[in-house]
Amino acid sequence: MTSLTEVSSHWPTQVSLTSRQEALGLTDTELRRYGRGFGLSDICWDDTESETQSLLAAVQKLSLLRGREDRVRYVLRAKTQRFTSPYPLSPLHEVRREAGLRHARTFALTEQACASGLLAVDVAGMLLAEEEDPDALALVLVGEKAHGRISQVLDGMGITGEGTAAVLVSAHGAKDRVLGFATRTVSVGDPGLSMVDEAFVRFREMYADVLMEVVGSALDRAGLTAEDISLVLPHNVNRIAWVRLSDRLGVPVDRIFLDNIPRTGHCFGADPFINYATATELGRLDPGDRYLMVSVGLGASFAAMVVEH
Repeated sequence: MTSLTEVSSHWPTQVSLTSRQEALGLTDTELRRYGRGFGLSDICWDDTESETQSLLAAVQKLSLLRGREDRVRYVLRAKTQRFTSPYPLSPLHEVRREAGLRHARTFALTEQACASGLLAVDVAGMLLAEEEDPDALALVLVGEKAHGRISQVLDGMGITGEGTAAVLVSAHGAKDRVLGFATRTVSVGDPGLSMVDEAFVRFREMYADVLMEVVGSALDRAGLTAEDISLVLPHNVNRIAWVRLSDRLGVPVDRIFLDNIPRTGHCFGADPFINYATATELGRLDPGDRYLMVSVGLGASFAAMVVEH
């Protein structure tokens, strides 16, 4: 059974949203909306830190990777943006080399936007299940740099941050076992980060219904209901969206982990894993707890994963 052997995260420098107002081109009204309405305060953002450095910082926090580098068969990069570095630079291969994983088969997953991270864990588990060595591991890298306003501001939704996460995956681990996973992609005719008005309207209209459908599928595959979920680890787009979805999810707001939204911003596909790292540090998960990881990407892709801690 696919399991999350270890999860680590890295936060670049936290800066206030107010200090980024001019750079992001936000009016005073927009700043108030993102701050007071959406619950954003600080953003993880550092223009002096490269994408390689940010990803590598998360990998270096994986204590269970040290001494087990030879067990890593795959390195997967889950990406929201197709390209964040000019050819021939490749943060993915640079991290693989610096982490001593030259032997691992390495590739990226795209076209799932911010849902790519959860999908990458599922793909890693399937690949490892075909390995003869039960101790084989995969490393999933999530999070990226936000270059330019088009990737830093999700108009009417949130502000992106540059936090990253590294996830060690096993096919036969006993820790944090994946009980159910579901994903769905629905075309809105515009898969980019900056959707045209018509595509955005379609995305907004279908958002809650498709998300509930995907969450329901993941719960069904796990043989559970929303009442069995101890904690929801969401994508950190904004607070108000999750407060509104609470009733439909059947999970009280206090069981939706929203602590990082005012501290990190929306860190692309890394959000659920960053939230996991923080929640475990805070003692929000006990052995045996079932939690739900959720992420949605523009375009539109939806993913939900049920895990037993």
